[in-house]
Amino acid sequence: MGMDYKNAGVDIEAGYKSVELMKEHVKKTMRPEVLGGLGGFSGAFSLAKIKEMEEPVLMSGTDGCGTKVKLAMLMDKHDTIGIDAVAMCVNDIACAGGEPLFFLDYIACGKNYPEKIAAIVSGVAEGCLQSGAALIGGETAEHPGLMPEDEYDLAGFAVGVCDKKEMITGEDLEDRDVLIGMASSGVHSNGFSLVRKVFEMTKESLETYYDSLGCTLGEALLTPTKIYVKALRGIKDAGVAIKACSHITGGGFYENIPRMLKDGTHAVVKKDSYPIPPIFDLLAETGKIEEQMMYNTFNMGLGMVMAVNPADVDKAMEAIKAAGETPYVVGHIEAGEKGVTLC
Repeated sequence: MGMDYKNAGVDIEAGYKSVELMKEHVKKTMRPEVLGGLGGFSGAFSLAKIKEMEEPVLMSGTDGCGTKVKLAMLMDKHDTIGIDAVAMCVNDIACAGGEPLFFLDYIACGKNYPEKIAAIVSGVAEGCLQSGAALIGGETAEHPGLMPEDEYDLAGFAVGVCDKKEMITGEDLEDRDVLIGMASSGVHSNGFSLVRKVFEMTKESLETYYDSLGCTLGEALLTPTKIYVKALRGIKDAGVAIKACSHITGGGFYENIPRMLKDGTHAVVKKDSYPIPPIFDLLAETGKIEEQMMYNTFNMGLGMVMAVNPADVDKAMEAIKAAGETPYVVGHIEAGEKGVTLC
């Protein structure tokens, strides 16, 4: 038998099949600016609309879902992990004031199982719908011998745009500005290496039902990351200027909140100003994790924190609720050394 790519472990037919299966999902995410169909060498996107901006700035974000993919594999549930990949990228763009335009995904797998790849891409498409971004390209790379056959990793890349004058930079922050937090849906996509140390990563452990969670451990942990693009756009459309904004990801409060501050400003967050989702209590108890470590690793129930003028608080809260998210007034800005105090 002669050598060919299939003997070498790469199934080109499976590749064609997964592309066919994902086409319907991708179609739902199209925006009028997308040119040409799926299957070209490059995703084309018209920038004609950008001419209406005074000084357009492109913003980009790239990320994966960390070791959360391990959970999707253990639970054999692959249709939401794509939402996480999109969320990690588009939330970063939105918290800088940008509007995500398009997204590309990259899946590396040991073996291409077309239905599984299509399920992953269906989640990516859902994330794109939630953020208004078009899914204009992607890559499924089969890596036999590099990864076990049933394993995969997923990453993505998003491009957005913003008029320079509408960028959220933190430079107008002042003493007494109010901090508003938007509720997270749980662990999102950060801290999973610690989660995997705390709980046994077995099918049995993940299928254990907890009254405090109201679902199984696996369901609670796999809950997709919230996408805040529409809520942030809603605040802007309500005429409220977001002065500073932070996407609470790896490094929790201690690492992410200072990133939104300018020198000479200090954030104060009141820990009891909002409810902490039960998954975090369960993590802390089971793993005997100290409180400081919890706030330094996880989002603790807030996926996005922003600063607004005190006069704009009610308007901002209304806009967030209208977008279907849950806002809380969680603290304030004061003059002082750049950093965050939790009290």
